Amino acid sequence: MRICVKCLSGDVARHPLFPMIDAPKSPQSNAAKNAEKQPAASSATAGFTLIELLTVIAIIGILAAIIIPTVNGVRARAQRSVDGSNLRQVIQAALTYAADNNDRLPNPDVPGLLSATENVFLWPGLLARAGSLNEPSMYFSQVDPAFDGTMPPTILNPQNRNLVDAAFSTGRELSWEFVGGLRMSDPATTPVAFTRGLLPTGSWDPANGVYGDTGGYVVFLGGNVEFFSDTASAKFINTQTGQRTDNLLEALPRRPGIKVWATSRGGIGLPSGTPAPSS
Repeated sequence: MRICVKCLSGDVARHPLFPMIDAPKSPQSNAAKNAEKQPAASSATAGFTLIELLTVIAIIGILAAIIIPTVNGVRARAQRSVDGSNLRQVIQAALTYAADNNDRLPNPDVPGLLSATENVFLWPGLLARAGSLNEPSMYFSQVDPAFDGTMPPTILNPQNRNLVDAAFSTGRELSWEFVGGLRMSDPATTPVAFTRGLLPTGSWDPANGVYGDTGGYVVFLGGNVEFFSDTASAKFINTQTGQRTDNLLEALPRRPGIKVWATSRGGIGLPSGTPAPSS
């Protein structure tokens, strides 16, 4: 019998009779195999760097600077449209009032039995007492800096219709100024009411104007309501010369008893009335 030296030495893997047998491999655990398949963990935790955070904050700030004024501008224009609609209702109510009162529009100097804490509130009070316009919101603009956001519930006192309600008049700034003493026979170009803050120069007071120095509405006796920018010129017609003017007082009839009424932040008007030129 022959004995293979290679078999005795244990070198079976390289024996000519076993060419396909490989040397045995040491077993590996599942954990080790999985570890080989997974990438090495990052040495640093993923997150934003300081520069990236500052960049994001800067972008947000730029977007806010663009969007917020745009949104506010849209809101202001929408509210101005509402204000214009309200003033159309005011002039229609005033014309209805005149039809029932010898062609005379509301005049705080002739209030009849009606009373108020300040005479300027008699102008809307007279319309309410006549049943022409009873809605308080017609006299306040939501974008008026002087408006506190709380709408009064009524114009007249519910228990006494000869009294303008304190909730409507006490501590309130009306958003419009009014002309008292007008008649239906006056020219159709006569101003009847306008956005508070209009000055004799034709511009709006940036501190007291409802829309700052953007401009404002003017309501004419003919029933039309026009919005004028602060830079617009020749808004009115002088009743004496027939020429264009920016001074509203010059566009009023030249007779005694014509006054412009406003609350304390008025431009031309006063709570006690600003007399128009009588000659």
